[in-house]
Amino acid sequence: MADLFEELAASFDPVLATERARANVQRVLPKRFYKVVSVEPADGLHRVLLDGKPVRTPGRNRLAVASLRAACALEAEWAGQGEFVDPMTMPLTRLVNSAIDGVSSEIEAVKDAVAAYAGSDLTCYRAGEPPRLDERQRVTWEPVLDWVRERFGTRPVATIGVMAVAQPPQLLAAIRAALPDDAIRLAAIEQVTSLTGSVFLALALMEKRLLPDDVWLAAHVDEDWNAELWGVDSEARLRRDFRRADFDAAALLLLD
Repeated sequence: MADLFEELAASFDPVLATERARANVQRVLPKRFYKVVSVEPADGLHRVLLDGKPVRTPGRNRLAVASLRAACALEAEWAGQGEFVDPMTMPLTRLVNSAIDGVSSEIEAVKDAVAAYAGSDLTCYRAGEPPRLDERQRVTWEPVLDWVRERFGTRPVATIGVMAVAQPPQLLAAIRAALPDDAIRLAAIEQVTSLTGSVFLALALMEKRLLPDDVWLAAHVDEDWNAELWGVDSEARLRRDFRRADFDAAALLLLD
């Protein structure tokens, strides 16, 4: 079963998944080979078992987490598989696999990558026009920037347009210092940051200053504005739903 996730690990992302679905590419999926999914404590963690045997990641590590709640959610993903086992329907398993096999050995590099988002954070770039969109961005994002100032002592620089603006070095350093050392939580905050385009929103979620739904909506102000004007097609809805499942998996790990 680890081989199935290994095939996807190198290049899997929501965009690619959507493109595959769009092209109706048939993926060869293994039949479900197990009947009973369970969780048991082991070495201070909670590991997932299939018919009493530990599930392994693509890197051949045991699929285990510290949180019982997260372990039960993993259990539910595996138990919820039908005739075939489809990793695309298992966002939490994919994320935990990534954390165990990849992030755990690259903690400092991942922190650097996540902190770098502060230099181009979504919440710092405003449309300017039309006025109603600009106002919606301001009302949604200004409280986030105010919280960043309150939490880290420096307010991010906001601008109109897409030309990059430099953020204060002390802010970037403070953002990096706030990132967790735990591989599971770091992988989760990296995923939220990547999906939203905002490390500020990801940190506000991690520190429980914003609820998951509020973070998701704040990250999609522009997209929702365009949807109100032009409508949403089925492909865009599929893409967004897939990304939301990945977001929810990361939020579960961050808020546990």
